[in-house]
Amino acid sequence: ITYNYPQSRVTDHRIGLTLQKLGQIMEGNLDEIIDALTLSEQTEKLKELNNGEL
Repeated sequence: ITYNYPQSRVTDHRIGLTLQKLGQIMEGNLDEIIDALTLSEQTEKLKELNNGEL
C-alpha cells in the first residue's frame, strides 16, 4: 500500500485499488479496503476452483 498525502490518496497495488480517502483511512475506516481485499481473495479462489487447482 502506498500513500500520497498531497492528493489524499491510498493505493493498494496488489488489487489495483485507489481511494481518495487518506484521512478517513488513517482514522481507522478500513471497511472499503477490507471489502476489496476480501472480494479479490474470493475471486482468486473461484478461479483456482475453475482450473481444478483446489
